[in-house]
Amino acid sequence: MATGDAAANVVLRRKQSIVSSLCKHLSLDPKIFLDSIVENDIKSLCANILKSSGTAPKNSDEVSKWISFAESYPVDSKACFGALHVINEELALKSVLVGDGLKPSEADVIVFSLLHPFVIGLPNTERQKLPHLVRWMEYIQSKENFGELFPKILLENDVIELPKPKIVVKVEADPNAKKTVQSTKNADNTEPNPNSKKSDVVKKVTGTNAAAEEKKKLPEKEAVEKDKEVSISLLNIQVGLIRKAWKHPSADSLLVEEIDVGDAKLRQVVSGLAKYCSPEELTNRRVVLITNVKPGKLRDVMSEGLVLCASNEDHTVVEPLLPPEGAKIGERVSFSGNEGKPEDVLNPKKKQLEKITPHLFTDDKGVATFKGIPFMTSGGPCTSSIPKASIK
Repeated sequence: MATGDAAANVVLRRKQSIVSSLCKHLSLDPKIFLDSIVENDIKSLCANILKSSGTAPKNSDEVSKWISFAESYPVDSKACFGALHVINEELALKSVLVGDGLKPSEADVIVFSLLHPFVIGLPNTERQKLPHLVRWMEYIQSKENFGELFPKILLENDVIELPKPKIVVKVEADPNAKKTVQSTKNADNTEPNPNSKKSDVVKKVTGTNAAAEEKKKLPEKEAVEKDKEVSISLLNIQVGLIRKAWKHPSADSLLVEEIDVGDAKLRQVVSGLAKYCSPEELTNRRVVLITNVKPGKLRDVMSEGLVLCASNEDHTVVEPLLPPEGAKIGERVSFSGNEGKPEDVLNPKKKQLEKITPHLFTDDKGVATFKGIPFMTSGGPCTSSIPKASIK
């Protein structure tokens, strides 16, 4: 795990790569932007470069989304690898991140620069697990002239096994030759015997290949099912505004909030925040909440949602996640590469929420993430003042 100076160096190199490649893409001199690289974050640097180019990028909202992704990309190597899989899924149904692919977009250049150090160091066995990402990396490096900025990622071609040539042996005339040839034909004959069972024929023709193939498919199927169980897309996470908050009538640790999520009726939620926030502090505060949990009573008061909060390691500091001011009340929080439809109501028996929350945390800058992918809204990512916090 990268910490302290090591993490700062990773971020600095990341900025240098993005600035240099984006300037080359837009035919700008990178020197003026590199001089201010320490005091500016990735989002500011990219905004200044795009502004200096004199032309607004096409699909600017999409480009902004990927700039935010680059800004919040994790430093920890394990989280980085997990994020590669997310982008691999994002690219499964499209050729590039943004645009028609005839020319790499600004977003494609930025994300390529971000991922290059991780992908080039992957062994071929790991690259094979990321076919869409590797295909995209190969396409971008072939379409974009990065000069000497990035060493070319060399891909190993699949080995094609050629059929073995038949060996013909000349046999001298022999009274037993006919008998030998006949024996050979019988040995090579793979036609099923009419009296054989179907299962015997399959075993004879395929040997153990069918069984081995079946065993191989089972773990893959189990992995897919497991991924579905922990997909963040199962949750309906929305931006809300607390209109009113008060103490629970019969529980000192609980507060009750009426939250606006854009519906005609305010949503009532009970939260265990009384030790950390006063009702006055929560009133008119923006929050992020799960709205498809099963409604139920907490100490005789109905609760219709779950306000997501960040907590430090010993749970002495807890605060609700904060959506940006530009986020719209009621909008659904999105996660790049996880665009599935949420459940109408989560099934408590499946323990879906319990399987997902261990993957929710804030990064070292306080950006809320799922497996390193930011909680994204139309106004930017959701955040907390608590870095490297668990989210529940």
